[in-house]
Amino acid sequence: MRNRRTQESFLEKPWVQAVLNFFKKMAIVLGLTTKYAYKVRSLVLSIPVFICAGALAIRNARLLPEYVGINLLASGEYQYLVTRGVAVLTPLALTVLCLLLMLCSRKVLYPWLISVFSLVLPLVILLTNTFSN
Repeated sequence: MRNRRTQESFLEKPWVQAVLNFFKKMAIVLGLTTKYAYKVRSLVLSIPVFICAGALAIRNARLLPEYVGINLLASGEYQYLVTRGVAVLTPLALTVLCLLLMLCSRKVLYPWLISVFSLVLPLVILLTNTFSN
């Protein structure tokens, strides 16, 4: 019985109430921050992917030849030749489409992973056209 009275008198002290009120307010702020961060997670995840896709598009626009070969055959020739603009803008458009799907989707992780994997396409185009000559 005495222990319970000691605990009640401890909780009634003004400085204890001030500390408890501070932690309650911090819990509310933390909860609101977490809720807001969860709502904008797709935007936060899409920013670095979009920056990388843009940087790769700019790099490929400078480094690729005027006509770019696609689908390298065993004989060392390409099956298709496309212009540099198509080779640069197609992977960028694919990544942007994946990011738009991510922004519209309730499930964010799957389209985000697809958009990250779509960043491999400009690198493959650059490597096959640089080292195949």
